[in-house]
Amino acid sequence: MKSASICILLVVASFAAVSAARAEPPTKTGTTSKGATLTDQRGMSLYTFDKDKDDKSACNGPCAANWPALKAEAGEQASGSFTIITRDDGSRQWAYKSKPLYTFVKDQKPGDITGDGFLNGAWHLAQP
Repeated sequence: MKSASICILLVVASFAAVSAARAEPPTKTGTTSKGATLTDQRGMSLYTFDKDKDDKSACNGPCAANWPALKAEAGEQASGSFTIITRDDGSRQWAYKSKPLYTFVKDQKPGDITGDGFLNGAWHLAQP
């Protein structure tokens, strides 16, 4: 009887941990001068890149140094409009509606949107 109770407790605890991992989306919504924008958990603006294909990042090497990927940590799972892609280096990145998400190194504080329109308009604010 004692081992059955422990087993049930472990199942309930595992379910609660999985539910908690899925409960919080990987982004927040912030307000910028261009309206509602997806942000990372620190409030930094997120961007999409026109050269990316659905669920595939084209921003690697020097590009990734300036446009860090919104990383998906081990154990995080896709939900709703948010998916996880595998980058060329094997790391995992969050995508919104199949578009990989990035921050921009020149944004210094929450609300900065210096990357919007960068590279002849190839970079765009990720908007909900």
